[in-house]
Amino acid sequence: MWATFKMVAVFVVLGIPAGFVGMPWTLLSRRIRWMYRAGAWIANAGLRASGIRIVQTGREHIPADRACIYMANHVSNLDPPLLIPLLPGTPSVMLKSELMKIPVLGPAMRMARFVPVERDGGRAGAVRSARVAVEVVASGLSMLIFAEGTRSRDGRLQPFKAGPFHLSQSTGAPIVPVVLHGTQLMMRKGSARVYPGVAHVQFLPAIDPAQFATRAQLMAAVRSAMVDALPEDMRPLDTA
Repeated sequence: MWATFKMVAVFVVLGIPAGFVGMPWTLLSRRIRWMYRAGAWIANAGLRASGIRIVQTGREHIPADRACIYMANHVSNLDPPLLIPLLPGTPSVMLKSELMKIPVLGPAMRMARFVPVERDGGRAGAVRSARVAVEVVASGLSMLIFAEGTRSRDGRLQPFKAGPFHLSQSTGAPIVPVVLHGTQLMMRKGSARVYPGVAHVQFLPAIDPAQFATRAQLMAAVRSAMVDALPEDMRPLDTA
């Protein structure tokens, strides 16, 4: 519980002043970069304070000259604050729409062009999210998407949602598969308790959607790359 307290304390002590200073400046200047990087730095500081160490590999696989889609597995609520600070630039993020209602953070995420996903919005909500996502990536921003759409309960890779692959094919943006492991032991689904440990982040070689005739083939290629990079106990049982 001490690790949880230290992480939350850093978020509160640094996040509230940053919000009061950064929000007016961002609203006046319409420039999100300062607040985005400040938020990323605070997230990283909170993780470090809780005893979480990050080991990352494969950054050489990130395209340097074009927007891309970072597609990661999702095993813990720690994944977004851990991964976002590692991404170059100010990428957008696809996340559940409820988070946009958080004071200070919500308006900041809207200005950063984060894409809300309406889980209970049916087909109409999915179409709205997809349209916004295409506009964001087409504008030149990279995007972070968790391929399974929600956190895995047991740490094993779950079935992928089809939407992110349609986004890649629609925009031509390459997919950079990202494999996370370790965070499933530090903050389990359904629990707010944080444990110290080592989180591993591996960026895999980018996959060009133009090399695949169908969305199913693109999805299979990305999934195969991620499965091969995952530890054995996080691979889906249907590939065992």
